[in-house]
Amino acid sequence: MNDSIRFILNGEDIELTDVGPTETLLDFLRLKRRLTGTKEGCAEGDCGACTVLVGRLVDGKLAYESVNACIRFTGSLHATHVVTVEHLAGRDGALHPVQQALVDCHGSQCGFCTPGFVMSLYGLWLTKEKPGRREIEKALQGNLCRCTGYEPIVKAAEQVSLMRPSALFDPLERTRSEIIARLWAMQASGTIRIAKGEDRLIVPASVQALAEVLSQEPDAIVVAGSTDVGLWVTKQMRRLSPVVFINHLSELQSITESEDGVTIGAGVSYTRAFEAIARKIPALGRLIDRIGGEQVRNMGTIGGNIANGSPIGDSPPPLIALGATLTLRSLEGQRKMPLEDFFIAYGKQDRKPGEFVESVFVPYPANSRFAAYKITKRRDEDITAVLGAFLLTLDDAEIVTDIRIAYGGMAATPKRARMVEAELIGKPWTEATIEAARPAFDTDFQPLTDWRASAEYRQLTAKNLLTRFYLETVGAPAELKRFEEVA
Repeated sequence: MNDSIRFILNGEDIELTDVGPTETLLDFLRLKRRLTGTKEGCAEGDCGACTVLVGRLVDGKLAYESVNACIRFTGSLHATHVVTVEHLAGRDGALHPVQQALVDCHGSQCGFCTPGFVMSLYGLWLTKEKPGRREIEKALQGNLCRCTGYEPIVKAAEQVSLMRPSALFDPLERTRSEIIARLWAMQASGTIRIAKGEDRLIVPASVQALAEVLSQEPDAIVVAGSTDVGLWVTKQMRRLSPVVFINHLSELQSITESEDGVTIGAGVSYTRAFEAIARKIPALGRLIDRIGGEQVRNMGTIGGNIANGSPIGDSPPPLIALGATLTLRSLEGQRKMPLEDFFIAYGKQDRKPGEFVESVFVPYPANSRFAAYKITKRRDEDITAVLGAFLLTLDDAEIVTDIRIAYGGMAATPKRARMVEAELIGKPWTEATIEAARPAFDTDFQPLTDWRASAEYRQLTAKNLLTRFYLETVGAPAELKRFEEVA
């Protein structure tokens, strides 16, 4: 049937024919299914109280990921398995080992955030047998607690790795084969279209179908991860229609590596892109680890971050510095361009009616030095105030033969510092050269003041990031590292 959204909720098949395009999974769970273990805290994907697992078929295998139900639209769930905290108890009502560990380690006080922590730790428990402290902290980046100080929760995660009864105990391991078969049976044979009053949602059956939909609906809102669009609804109360969901399209999920670089499909999440990127471009991998929390990285896509065109998006500046190439697609075919040319003005990108982002090619920084620095008020799970990215090529005499510098948070779009680059090219890579180039920032950028940072702070920070990059390239210990990284 192509007029309904079908998915599995815990153990039950769900079929919805009257779902609106901006109805959230959190509201569906709490208001329509009375599954109140999933909490609403921030309604913007920040606190993790609403964390659930969503399982989907990836290359024929069933993969579960933690997501924020508060900004995940129900219309994006076709052919998935949604798992809430209520599903974890054993057949006899016994607590799951993850839950029991939190009890034993006193990991819950007021209890409001606890179900979200349970689900994040459960997702980690499913994928890592013996996670280290750093892996545990990464899994919990997207969960906030005001009571415990986190140490009891981390200890619970360490303890639960030792508590692994037979697979028959765990509800997901016990039913994995059955769930895979049920999800296969739910795959849509054609494009799904649902209208609820004047609101419409569309789930294209393929990339070709997506091109056809957008040729007919050029003003449609295309949603991949909804990590930003979700806030348009929960915070700005915007009414969106029609909404086209693309997170299920396998053709946009490819990661293709070559000798020169990696091509990332527009539907690839940060989590899936991390391994390929971090292996070849470690500095970019470290940046991805600071984009939101685990739930946001599981939902958000690099293609969506580019298409959104935000001046504080985290991926465009480093990709521009690396010389990335963007591929757009429509019924007329493909169109390629340097990524930096895609951003025209605030809220305006070089995308023709009916076009969508298909992929981005990221060159490897061979024989060059690359760095990216994200400046925020808190280290993890925070929106960027300033982000600087640098790609430097020197000759044997330490003369700058090429340098690409791009910033976010400094202009209406992600932008190259071309005057600064011009001051550096052809000069010796020395502290004196850097100091002489710093005034050129005042020509390249005239940043704004907002609640994240003042214009003066942004301008000084941008200059200092260039100095930091220089110090690191000559061996100075300029980059702050975590204790366990240097111990």
